[in-house]
Amino acid sequence: MNHDNVDGPSRPLLSCFVKTLSGTVAVMLLAFILLGAVTPATAQSYNFSSVVIEGNQRIEPATILNFAGIERNTTISAGELNDAYQKILASGLFEQVELVPQGNTLLIRVIEFPTINRIAFEGNNRIKDEDLQGFIQSKVRQVFSPSQAERDAGTIAEAYVQNGRIAARVTPKVIRRSDNRVDLIFEIFEGRKIEVQRIGFVGNRAYSDRRLRRVIESKQTGLLRALIERDTFVEDRINFDRQVLTDFYNSRGYVDFRVTGTNAELARERDAYFVTFNVQEGQQFRFGEITTVSEMNGVEAEDYHSTLKIRPGVIYSPTLVENSIARMERLGIRNGVDFLRVEPRITRNDRDLTLDVEFVLQRGPRVFVERIDIEGNTTTLDRVIRRQFDVVEGDPFNPRAIRQAADRIRALRYFKDVDVNAREGSRPDQVVIETDVEETTTGTVSVGASFSTNAGLGIQLGFSERNFIGRGQQLTAQILATGDTINYNLGFVEPAFLGRDVAFGLDFAFRETDNDNSLFDTAIGTFRPSLTFPTGENTRLGVFYNASYEEMSDYNGTSGILQSEVNQGGLWTSSVGYEFSYDTRRTGLNPNAGVLLSFGQEYAGLGGDNEFIKTTARLVGQTTVLNEEVTLRAILEGGAFEFSSGQNSRFLNRFSGQVIRGFEVNGMGPTEGNEQLGGDYFAALKLEAEFPLGLPDEYGITGGAFYDVGSIWGIGNQAAATGPLASTGFKARHVIGFSVFWSSPFGPIRMNFSNALQKEPGDFEQQFDLTVRTDF
Repeated sequence: MNHDNVDGPSRPLLSCFVKTLSGTVAVMLLAFILLGAVTPATAQSYNFSSVVIEGNQRIEPATILNFAGIERNTTISAGELNDAYQKILASGLFEQVELVPQGNTLLIRVIEFPTINRIAFEGNNRIKDEDLQGFIQSKVRQVFSPSQAERDAGTIAEAYVQNGRIAARVTPKVIRRSDNRVDLIFEIFEGRKIEVQRIGFVGNRAYSDRRLRRVIESKQTGLLRALIERDTFVEDRINFDRQVLTDFYNSRGYVDFRVTGTNAELARERDAYFVTFNVQEGQQFRFGEITTVSEMNGVEAEDYHSTLKIRPGVIYSPTLVENSIARMERLGIRNGVDFLRVEPRITRNDRDLTLDVEFVLQRGPRVFVERIDIEGNTTTLDRVIRRQFDVVEGDPFNPRAIRQAADRIRALRYFKDVDVNAREGSRPDQVVIETDVEETTTGTVSVGASFSTNAGLGIQLGFSERNFIGRGQQLTAQILATGDTINYNLGFVEPAFLGRDVAFGLDFAFRETDNDNSLFDTAIGTFRPSLTFPTGENTRLGVFYNASYEEMSDYNGTSGILQSEVNQGGLWTSSVGYEFSYDTRRTGLNPNAGVLLSFGQEYAGLGGDNEFIKTTARLVGQTTVLNEEVTLRAILEGGAFEFSSGQNSRFLNRFSGQVIRGFEVNGMGPTEGNEQLGGDYFAALKLEAEFPLGLPDEYGITGGAFYDVGSIWGIGNQAAATGPLASTGFKARHVIGFSVFWSSPFGPIRMNFSNALQKEPGDFEQQFDLTVRTDF
């Protein structure tokens, strides 16, 4: 018999049944069965006059009834009874729920979730318990939730992934205690960190892999990797590097630059990553024609065009355009022009690779700042954040000014995260600026050691707080001791004195040497208040008062000049002075070059024992060449002391430091016999080149070559000399040398190997010195 038309697993049973009956009876019976199968059952309903709840210990019966939503003496269906069950279970308070109808009584049996007695972490070494506690939502004395514990385990595992430990596993375990309590234990397998073995670039032609690796935050595995954390693979850091690369190329005229892809491949042994950035550089563009037009009545374009500092032929940079717009809009504010907006209209010239920029002066929308809301600051005072805004409530709203304020808040380094947004206020023509910050630690305590060939081994204790009691003030204290010298320094800076862009500084210092240079002891105390404020986009002016006490004692040499100076004992100096600086390293037209010029004078004679004028000047220039692989640096500096009223300088006043490399501190200049005296004047020119040595750049080691020429000369109290004088006039010394720079985990270290081409009798040459490197 063919059974192709019989469906389902009952086909053999129906076949046998049909064979035993006659055709008519079989058909009638089969029809009856099928009719019964498709006829819906009558829906069951309930009506409860009472509800009994069993098993609850902490949860009130009324609360459980409220979850269920069942009213007494009300007819409900079986589906509604099931809904009540689901609602009680969804409350997250019960491990088991059972609803049992018993005639007119509904019995609700529940088993409550236990409360958390203790939360512990096992197996964690890299992340502390208190830090892990901040990641989870489960809390002691709260109801235990298995789903929440699983989510907390995932959060902890993600924290380890962010620290480069992608193999980390976290398992929540429960230990039952009495009184329906549990201990929640997170068992952690941290795994090892996955480091970045190699960082490569594909598609780059203008800049080498070595140069680009210096730009990004991620680093390759290098020496002393246990002390360097940036070689650990962190996905968020890779994403940040994409933006850093884009900014780097855009600021150098590559407006079409794109990171087309980033590949992070895990090694076969799963112990390292190979990261490759695929880039498309495009062509480098320069500024073409620069014009300014005005679409506002009464606003002359020529006045605003004269503020521009960019010129045709300069390498294009979006930052320069933004700075130009900000400069124009500030001029508009000074001229009383409200709602001035500057729109840059850029025309691309692919034939000659230039970008014409037309700055259009137009009136922006009439929108005002209703208020500035600040949230998230628990320590920092509101006014510290608010003063970073150039606008106040009621001022015209300028989106660019708000972005710049956000950048200034981030630059304070008081906050881990800064989010500044504008939303519509109470009226369409008003906005509310919302500033949300997340604070970070701002204080440091340092205990360390230092070494240099000049000072020997030194011990340093320091404290620094850059946001003192939340007021944005800086407080530093430091003690530095070497074999024969001890320095005490205490500094305080208020960056917004009287609510203005004026930094008020207060410095106390005391320095004591024991038999300095094997000739005499010294004691120098200084008190120095100062005010520093900007005078232009690249210029600052500082004024100060200086009160100092200087004493020389216990002289054991043979110089008549030094002996006469020691016999004067302690002398007070009361002086005022200023220092002017011009710095283009941040706002200059060339991102690869900068100039720093500083000039200062100090006038002594406002009381005290000394009368003099001290003048110092320093000019520093730096640029990069050969696709930024080589850095060229030049430093020209000098100083002069001019005493009046028949006075002469003392050793503590005169210049005696290491003005050029290749000579010891106080190792060149005027001498009496074989004793160095220091000089009233000095001048030095230092030329230097820094370049790669071909070593893997993750080592942080580069080389340099230098040529220095300089001199210290001039001594006023020659009549007191009892021995022969030498080098009292200008006599230039010439030095060449080779340097090794190491960006070590302990700080930047510099080793100089030098040879004096020209020196004078009595000079103390130094062919090798090890110092902490200082950039200008």
